[in-house]
Amino acid sequence: ARAGKVDPPLLPAASRAKHEEYQYLDLIEDIIETGVYRGDRTGTGTFSKFGCQMRFNLRKSFPLLTTKRVFWRGVVEELLWFMKGETNAKLLQEKNVRIWDGNGSREYLDSIGLTDREEGDLGPVYGFQWRHFGAEYTDMHANYEGQGIDQLAEVIHKIKNNPNDRRIILTAWNPTALKEMALPPCHMMCQFYVANGELSCQMYQRSCDLGLGVPFNIASYSLLTCIIAHVCGLKPGDFVHTLGDAHVYSNHVDPLREQLRNKPRPFPTLKIKTDTKDIEAFSFEDFELSGYEPHKKVAMKMAV
Repeated sequence: ARAGKVDPPLLPAASRAKHEEYQYLDLIEDIIETGVYRGDRTGTGTFSKFGCQMRFNLRKSFPLLTTKRVFWRGVVEELLWFMKGETNAKLLQEKNVRIWDGNGSREYLDSIGLTDREEGDLGPVYGFQWRHFGAEYTDMHANYEGQGIDQLAEVIHKIKNNPNDRRIILTAWNPTALKEMALPPCHMMCQFYVANGELSCQMYQRSCDLGLGVPFNIASYSLLTCIIAHVCGLKPGDFVHTLGDAHVYSNHVDPLREQLRNKPRPFPTLKIKTDTKDIEAFSFEDFELSGYEPHKKVAMKMAV
């Protein structure tokens, strides 16, 4: 290309305009058709591929998948719970968000040796690592203010004060604390990147349940990017999702084949209605999702 000129894209317009949701649908189809069958921790069995990536543009729409209904309120409430550093699954249960019930149950905690842990106490999981990395965990009721490293606050400080920094990292993977967690983090690290007044995020996920987890994870980290952009006076850019062990549980194959028959509809738009710059002051009512008209819910069983 000549200086100042950009060569036209090689792809025809129809291919360029392909709905971003097809990245997810094509990956599922590829894994079902060509993935390796493997046993797994839950005893369910999976079809699996290693090392995949999807990219979603957050500038004009929000990637809440449309080929099935995604539990938007659950996405928001869980993320706000992470951002506050909470580890108590009962706080989500009280809002009728039950996504952590399986991993916080008495039976499950006993099964992994956490017999002294109160039911609903997940240990030093995501939010604790985001806000108190390195602090000693006692239980979900303790006050950890000022303890450990507040990574989320550091991320915001760096974005505001040194946006070219290549160390704007948020990690939930803490090897010294894994044995205390009800579940080691699946979405374990993300990096933020500022360019042209826009904030982008790349997240690495070690274990990716394509049927149930990944649609939630796409929405959650896209929302985190939008919230941090809002707090820092930037616009959202891209969310890049890098997947390690990307798998389809064997009992999800039939429901997902049903979902693959659905044609994607336009992504909704997201508006943040509050002016707050306090990362802990957001509530579900501050987020206005418009134009979300998905296909119906596709039922799948979670492997615990």
